[in-house]
Amino acid sequence: MFFVAFCSSKKESLFCMLELPENTVKPSAAPIRVLLVDDQRIVGQSVGEMLSDSKDIAFYFCQDPKEALEAAKKTNPTVILQDLVMPDVDGLTLVKFFRASPQTKDIPIIVLSSKEEPHTKSRAFEFGANDYMVKFPDKLEVLARIRYHSRAYTNLCERDAALKKLQESQAALKKELDEAENYVESLLPPKLDDSFVWTDWVFKSSTALGGDCFGYHYIDKSSIAAYLLDVCGHGVGAALLSVSAMNVLRSQTLDRVDFKNPSEVLSALNSAFDMDKQNGMYFTLWYGVYDIGSRLLKYACGGHPPAVLIDAGGEKFLSAKGMVIGGIPGAEFETKTVSVGEGGKLFVFSDGVYELVNKSSGEMMSVEDFAAELQKPPMEGLSKVQSMMAFSRNAQGSDKFDDDFSLLEIKFK
Repeated sequence: MFFVAFCSSKKESLFCMLELPENTVKPSAAPIRVLLVDDQRIVGQSVGEMLSDSKDIAFYFCQDPKEALEAAKKTNPTVILQDLVMPDVDGLTLVKFFRASPQTKDIPIIVLSSKEEPHTKSRAFEFGANDYMVKFPDKLEVLARIRYHSRAYTNLCERDAALKKLQESQAALKKELDEAENYVESLLPPKLDDSFVWTDWVFKSSTALGGDCFGYHYIDKSSIAAYLLDVCGHGVGAALLSVSAMNVLRSQTLDRVDFKNPSEVLSALNSAFDMDKQNGMYFTLWYGVYDIGSRLLKYACGGHPPAVLIDAGGEKFLSAKGMVIGGIPGAEFETKTVSVGEGGKLFVFSDGVYELVNKSSGEMMSVEDFAAELQKPPMEGLSKVQSMMAFSRNAQGSDKFDDDFSLLEIKFK
């Protein structure tokens, strides 16, 4: 029940098998595989006999040290026993060769030597040996060390294999998340510049796939809707809910709903996207409708940060009473109205643009801090929305955001 293979010279094949019974354990089936490298054949026979009654051990013997590296690559041992003093190749040099090869760099090496000096042992460990035994140790000691090092190496290989699978799985997941992120970005609206409005926006997904979406469109020839929503949490589920809600707004598919009435729109969405039917997820929403003729902007807010309107009248925070969408069945939402001066600029954003820790003060930025920066001229060479993203990045001291960065700018001509 014991497998033995010998390698003695270049004239012979690398492994010359002894005659074995039909039920001999094959090398690939043995959990422990020992490769002995020693120029003395009698040592190989002695160690082979020492291990012969261990059914879980496959033993290989390489007599030519110049062939040792190739022997290790072919047998894939779980432990290498190696002589220290051999012709042609110094034992310590061979240890270095094993450690330099990708296929053998982690295989445990036990040095077998007749030398007992501490200096020799120290150099062996320095060159990469895992253990050191003086010839010839007791059989029980040899088996104990072989089993100990083989078990450690097997555990290492299993851990590395599991880590590789995890990394492959993470890479596949990242690819899928990147595709989902690209899909979400493809749904964001083209920028407008017509007789009535000019738009610009910036969107940067967080380190994890988030749930921000925004858009704007003409309801009819005289009315323009603008909206931005933010789903709680991150991941594919949040992105899917975000896209679903945005598609409803863009296609105006809610039955018997006046999309010019913001509070009516939010009430209908609250009913259609009840969080109990959405795996416990809800979203915040700012929704406004601008009437071109009257220059009035009606808006409603479902738990969302206020939009900011900047015109000749100054800065205005546009917020209205309302719970998060999907939170409470039958919740009521307030509609407010504001007049927009010529050239007025509306900024709609998610909380990810300002809910970040300022690296200088160590405090969380407020919406008022962010709004104050909105009134300043943009940084040189950047649009206003790009400048605001740079402002937030500089404030937190990092290019990466923990939440989606979504900022929409609409100029009313």
